[in-house]
Amino acid sequence: MTPFGAKLRDLRAERGISQKDMARSIGVSAAYLSALEHGRRGQPTWDKLQRIIQYFNIIWDEAEELQRLAMISDPRIVIDTGGLPPAATELANVLATRIGDMDEETARLLIRTMEAVPEKRKR
Repeated sequence: MTPFGAKLRDLRAERGISQKDMARSIGVSAAYLSALEHGRRGQPTWDKLQRIIQYFNIIWDEAEELQRLAMISDPRIVIDTGGLPPAATELANVLATRIGDMDEETARLLIRTMEAVPEKRKR
């Protein structure tokens, strides 16, 4: 499940809405909605994301959070380490091979660690 899929499922559960009813209302199949929630589909298109936001009648911060979650919810990521130091390539490969063994707590720790790394200014 992706962060976006988990949030989508939570929003439906909070409101007591079935996948079938929501899918019909936003113009997608229940199978698509299920796949989106379970991470078997990539990020929703901008149009579908806007339909979901409108369907739940959410605004401002909550809508921005849903958009942010959609942006970080691609279940199939490619990391290009070309031109980076060898340690970056090693890190990407270790993560790729070990991520399936990682528990939630360790994943959260790594996320916090990576978010603390300062961004380099683009020149």
